[in-house]
Amino acid sequence: MTRTLILFFHPDPAGSKANAALLAAARALPGVEVADMARLHPEGVFDTDAEVRRLHRADRLVLQFPVQWYSTPPLLKVWQDAVLSRMVYARPEEGERLRDLPVLVAATAGNVPEAYGPAGVNLYPLEELLRPLEATAHRCGLAWTRPHLLFRANRLSPAERDAAGEAYAARLRRWIAATAQSVAARSRLLPLSAEA
Repeated sequence: MTRTLILFFHPDPAGSKANAALLAAARALPGVEVADMARLHPEGVFDTDAEVRRLHRADRLVLQFPVQWYSTPPLLKVWQDAVLSRMVYARPEEGERLRDLPVLVAATAGNVPEAYGPAGVNLYPLEELLRPLEATAHRCGLAWTRPHLLFRANRLSPAERDAAGEAYAARLRRWIAATAQSVAARSRLLPLSAEA
C-alpha cells in the first residue's frame, strides 16, 4: 500500500473546526498518515533527521494549513527552512529522493471566494497567493497539483464542515488514483536507503 503523508500546520489544532473535519475524513482513507506538526514540534524546533525520514517514506505529500495573512502559518516556513533547505541545498542527495513526489496543498481561508480577486478585498486569487509554494515545489523537484481550497472555513455549519470533509476525502481519493502510475514508477527508480 502506498503512503500519503499529510503534514498539518495549524497554530491551534485543538481549536480548529474546519481543518479538523478535513483531517478526520482524510484519516479514514487507507494509507494516509497525518503528522500534526504543531503538536509534534510545539517549540518550532524540528528533528531534521526524523523529518527527512518521514518525507523519504512518503509516496505523496499533502501540506494542509489555514491561510494567515496571505501566507502559510509561520511553522510551515520554519519547516521549509529547516527541512527543505537541508534536503535541497546542504544535502542534495537527500533532496534528490523528493524528485517527482506528488504534492498537494490543502488550504483553508476564512473569506468567501469572491474576496480573492481584483474586485475583492484580498486583491488576488487564493491560488495566486499560494504561488510561492508552487515555486518551492518546483525548486525541490516535487510534482505540483492544483490546490484543494476551502473558503469560509471559520463560518461553516457542522453539516457544511462534514460535507467539506467528504469533498476533501473524495479529492484525495481521485488524486491518489491519478498519481498511482507515477508513484509506482517513482518507487522503482528510488534507491533503497537504510533510513527508509
